[in-house]
Amino acid sequence: MSMLFAKKSMEVLLEESRAEGAHTLERCLGPFQLTALGVGAVIGAGIFVMAGLGAHYAGPGLMLSFVLSGLGCGFAGLCYAEFAALIPLAGSAYTYAYATLGELIAWIIGWDLTLEYAMGASTVSSGWSNYFVEVLDIIHVKFPLWLAYDHWTALGKAVETVSRQVMAINYPAMLPGSQLYLAQLEVLKMHPTADMMARAHQVLGAPVLFGHEIGFNLPAFLIALIVTTVLAIGIKESAKFNTGIVVAKVAIVLFVIFLGAKYVHPGNWGHDWHTFAPYGFSGIGAGAAYIFFAYIGFDAVSTTAQEAKNPQRDLPIGIIASLAVCTVLYIAVAAVLTGMVPWQSVNIEAPIARAFADRNLGWASDIITLGALAGLTSVMLVMLLGETRVLYAMASDGLLPKKFFAEVHPRFRTPFKNTFLVGTLAGVVGALTPIDDIGKMVNIGTLLAFVIVCIAIMILRRTEPDRPRPFRTPWVPLVPVLGILFNGYMMIKLGWLNWARLIIWLIIGLIVYFSYSVKHSRVRLRAKGLPEGVETLH
Repeated sequence: MSMLFAKKSMEVLLEESRAEGAHTLERCLGPFQLTALGVGAVIGAGIFVMAGLGAHYAGPGLMLSFVLSGLGCGFAGLCYAEFAALIPLAGSAYTYAYATLGELIAWIIGWDLTLEYAMGASTVSSGWSNYFVEVLDIIHVKFPLWLAYDHWTALGKAVETVSRQVMAINYPAMLPGSQLYLAQLEVLKMHPTADMMARAHQVLGAPVLFGHEIGFNLPAFLIALIVTTVLAIGIKESAKFNTGIVVAKVAIVLFVIFLGAKYVHPGNWGHDWHTFAPYGFSGIGAGAAYIFFAYIGFDAVSTTAQEAKNPQRDLPIGIIASLAVCTVLYIAVAAVLTGMVPWQSVNIEAPIARAFADRNLGWASDIITLGALAGLTSVMLVMLLGETRVLYAMASDGLLPKKFFAEVHPRFRTPFKNTFLVGTLAGVVGALTPIDDIGKMVNIGTLLAFVIVCIAIMILRRTEPDRPRPFRTPWVPLVPVLGILFNGYMMIKLGWLNWARLIIWLIIGLIVYFSYSVKHSRVRLRAKGLPEGVETLH
């Protein structure tokens, strides 16, 4: 039992961080590239979509919801920054937990991170496809539904199309995108008539194979393969690709803020606390829990620790600067949205695009769609990057097969085998699976990682108080405790179903751990004086 919580010593970790050669990751990222990776991971379609849902929980208090989410990330980010500077290794929270909480907890958080990044990348690839189809629509190119979505989602889209046609005939006075409209639309979608279903299958137009209609999200699969190829070619090339996209999408977010500011009516923000936050602080907290998805990804910066030129200085800059930039932009977008549109009338499906379209600024909506497409591309890149680096770290410790997951290409200096595996799986899942519900697991998995990192930083301050720290988390234990409280509060707000999914995934992980990892753990082998490659059960 004691070996379950065996820790990886700081000396071993620091020795590994100094390793060089053709079979190690290439150190080539500076503070600007690291900050761009953080911004690339955080600013995606979440801000263009999740803000609408958040507004219906928080009202104009959505601005405070973004502050609350940002603070939760900020407190955790300060803890990440100390660890990233102190232990400049790939693996992020997994590696930090190994140094402070022991192998079992490290495995749990590593397994949790693989879910976060894998489901995040699959969700994003599917979302990218949606925006790609919209872009094609702008230039009047129609893409077949059965090639734009998995079968179940495609059929659902066809039913929705028919339901909207029925709504237009039967409820012409209802405002599309309003709560009342969406509620009635949901009733039609959930209980379509036989005639509606027959029309839906005609709209779908899917080919039949062995008596079953088929669907394959081709754009999702292809973008996953393209991003995977970029990642496999090299981290330097990936960083350049990401930086170019980040510059474009930040420019579009600024465009939204400055153009939208011209149409803001301060009265929409309310006249007192009750009109500013119609459901009180509880509504602001619920809004924060749901829009938290828009923040996911900044922690992926820490997974590139072994590829930073000067990790002790540059990683804290990358983590904190990216969070600060994104939080400011998000609050400004929330202020513009709730100032342009009364919160009760905010469109849930495409809140910002609809706010501009309602002012006859359809061209602005098209630019926002392009921005979302660019945003999702860089989010997917950073998600897949984080996934491959966590698997690399776990395999380097013997907890996963090292010859596959930790093998580095001698020329490209990337873990190419696990990169292609992860990218292909993300593409296949995004192409074949309706992952709306599974994607919600990303939130709770990330929040769990944040809580564990905050706990770990307090433990390390006790166990290694005199170790030199290039960056120190300020006001310990206040900052980590606040990180635990803020992120724990948002975990509670996500509901029992997400907890159930997380527990099931962790049970699967424990089966893998006890059937494979305990026999190949380098820490266990080293403790018993055995050479690597020898299995140990005790």
